[in-house]
Amino acid sequence: MAKPIIAITGPQKGARVPRWLVAFAIKLYGGTPLQLYPDDASQNPYFDGVVITGGHDVEPVLYAAEPEVEANYDAARDAFEIKMIEQALAQNSPILGICRGAQLLNICYGGRLLQQLKNKRHKTSHRWTILPLKTLCLEPPGLIPTLFAWQKTKINSLHNQAIDQLGNGLVITSRDLDHLIQSIEDPAKPFVIGTQWHPEFLLYQKPQRQLFQQLIQQASKQRNLE
Repeated sequence: MAKPIIAITGPQKGARVPRWLVAFAIKLYGGTPLQLYPDDASQNPYFDGVVITGGHDVEPVLYAAEPEVEANYDAARDAFEIKMIEQALAQNSPILGICRGAQLLNICYGGRLLQQLKNKRHKTSHRWTILPLKTLCLEPPGLIPTLFAWQKTKINSLHNQAIDQLGNGLVITSRDLDHLIQSIEDPAKPFVIGTQWHPEFLLYQKPQRQLFQQLIQQASKQRNLE
């Protein structure tokens, strides 16, 4: 049986460590990682699932808003990853959006973002860290509450923006102690999940690894249906 091909998107340059960690997790559960970059937009590569990784803030024009902060936007990456999400949704392939990827997924469903979180955090830290810091508050049902239900979970935090208005058809499956959205899912799809945190930096925790395991399992099912 052929291994499912999982596309990993990211910036044209940099972000090697998180991309490598995502590829490691995909290989661990029997998938074949395919690293893609904005310059690959015209190639229409084949894939059975996709991971949209973290990075630059998403440009507010994509949800019809004026910029509220100065940020280094990456319009080419935004356009490329929106195309990847739309293709994955059209072919019913599993999607895992990480941090910026979750935000972009929400925009593709018609949602909006918070551009500045400093005034939103009262019970959680502003500190950026790849280590588990914030308490994950689950909101069942959904895959995230199922995977993480057996233990109190701390998550990392590396973001300026966050999901504000939820996209059409999506549901919230977890928040932090400031009620900022930490994960979203599309219950009408087999596997469409966005996490505000970075599971690739927490692979030593079983539930974080299982996110990638579930992605591969769903991609394998989808491939065998074709």
